Amino acid sequence: MARKEPAAEAANPGRLKQIALTYTMTRKADPRIGLVLAAVWVITFGVFLGLGFLIDHPIYLGIAGFLISLLATAWVFGRRAERAAFGQMEGQPGAAAAVLDNVGRGWTTTPAVAINRNQDVVHRTVGKAGIVLVAEGNPNRVKSLLAAEKKKMHRIVADVPVHDIIVGEGEGQVPLRKLRTTLLKYPRVLSGPQVTTTNDRLRALGDLMSNMPLPKGPMPKGMRMPRGGPRLR
Repeated sequence: MARKEPAAEAANPGRLKQIALTYTMTRKADPRIGLVLAAVWVITFGVFLGLGFLIDHPIYLGIAGFLISLLATAWVFGRRAERAAFGQMEGQPGAAAAVLDNVGRGWTTTPAVAINRNQDVVHRTVGKAGIVLVAEGNPNRVKSLLAAEKKKMHRIVADVPVHDIIVGEGEGQVPLRKLRTTLLKYPRVLSGPQVTTTNDRLRALGDLMSNMPLPKGPMPKGMRMPRGGPRLR
């Protein structure tokens, strides 16, 4: 009998370890996650099993209920884990860039194309919807950053639509947890080649932070800009 490849043998334990790690992280922000998941599984399975006895097919509906209850529990777990992750990220500089990096295929994100001394920052992502500028920080301060960046975009790529988003919980702002959904709702107006051309033109333009090493994901609070870096606005 042929031996399984090491990668195949490690795949399942790796996934289980990842699920366990996700559960541990979620439980820190959502202590009731265990009770919620147990309740979802028991109630879903109980409903199907009860219907099975009612119509005299407990085995068939019991099996179906078992599988559906697993799916329901996994769905609830995924949603609450996502909510907990966003809750931990909210308010941290650079959190929006971490979300933009995981929007999906077809989007090219450049973090921190504009930033000021207060760590208010504007990120840029390009896709078939055009250019989307995403600002995070003080709403009053980021408006000037957005205006300057939009003016630059219209000058460099005048034929491409430019959208702007301010991440936050206030009026007219987009919560971090809804950022990806908001991006995907924009109408697609550019073709693939047009997106590539737009990215090439913006890449040639260069970015404010091109010479500054930035950590991926949220930047630690109180982070100081290195000497000799780009000028801040």
